[in-house]
Amino acid sequence: MTETELSRRVAAVVANVEKAIFGKHHEVELAITALLCRGHILIEDVPGTGKTVLAKALSRSIGCSFRRIQFTPDLLPSDVTGVAIFDQRTNSFEFRPGPVMSQIVLADEINRATPKTQSALLEAMEERQITVDGVTYRLPEPFLVMATQNPIEYEGTFPLPEAQLDRFFLRLQLGYPGPEQEVAILDAQRVQHPIETLGQVVSSEELLESQVRVRDIHVAPAVKQYVVNVVGATRSHPDVYLGASPRGSLALTRAAQAYAAIRGRDFVLPDDVKALAAPTLSPELLRGVSSLDKEERERAVSQLVDIVGAPQSRISNHLACLKWCRLVTSERRGRNVIYRLDSDVERLLTAGRSLAAAHEDYLASCTRIGPDWV
Repeated sequence: MTETELSRRVAAVVANVEKAIFGKHHEVELAITALLCRGHILIEDVPGTGKTVLAKALSRSIGCSFRRIQFTPDLLPSDVTGVAIFDQRTNSFEFRPGPVMSQIVLADEINRATPKTQSALLEAMEERQITVDGVTYRLPEPFLVMATQNPIEYEGTFPLPEAQLDRFFLRLQLGYPGPEQEVAILDAQRVQHPIETLGQVVSSEELLESQVRVRDIHVAPAVKQYVVNVVGATRSHPDVYLGASPRGSLALTRAAQAYAAIRGRDFVLPDDVKALAAPTLSPELLRGVSSLDKEERERAVSQLVDIVGAPQSRISNHLACLKWCRLVTSERRGRNVIYRLDSDVERLLTAGRSLAAAHEDYLASCTRIGPDWV
């Protein structure tokens, strides 16, 4: 499967989901990014902004099973994972799977359940399996947990422990729609909810194939170092009590790979890392700094991204070089300068060729193979 085909599949899913979710193109893309990376999503938002609709629309678009768990203080771990029931006819215990044995699970208001029940999701989210009465059961693939919590009401809630926050791949906030989008919502739901008419556009097998392909997206050493520098900067930020862990570096790298694949590239750019830094590292920065709200966390990450310098590609260097060469009087002298600076351009600058033509050929070759640091 090529990057173009993967990008086409993702575009079909995004377009299908946006029939039910209006004005949230970037958030839908981020949700699919987490799905491609086999990660989980934490959505902090007020009721009625489309969190459940987003989970349902994703499941219908890729033909996956969907279950919703309403977390309450009296919810038991067995209500999530399942329970073994004694069958008198066979004189043995029979396992009755819980709602977590689905491909897409919506854990609604997860912070209203007790820590014991919350911990029932830990093994499922990390190991993709559950253990009941000493017996291990594998979860279906693909598997995605989309947890929600209300950022306004904290009375009677149990804050998520650090170990569970670390399991979430992305943190999202849908927010209120704009006036035009809200009018579109009214029109779309005049007769029935659009979610009822959504069909499948990608199979679960194609999604699994895409998840494997995303891991093959190339990340150059310079980009890897950039990721490490950004994550390392969170550990010394004055407003962050505890910075991102190495799990954050892995999440940011894999998210950038998926983001690049969505855009039809087989290599990661520093801009991919910048675009994914805030939603990926925000769950990490929450650990130990619950006083920071979403905007403050993302602002802290944005500041770090601005401070940490991104690596420069050879394309950028050549563009600057060619601009300088246009200032010289003699085109031949400009070619001689390029000769000394880059052997690839030297091969392209044959006798009688102009700088502009050689520049176009060079950029075309870079488009095929990617920049040198890619």
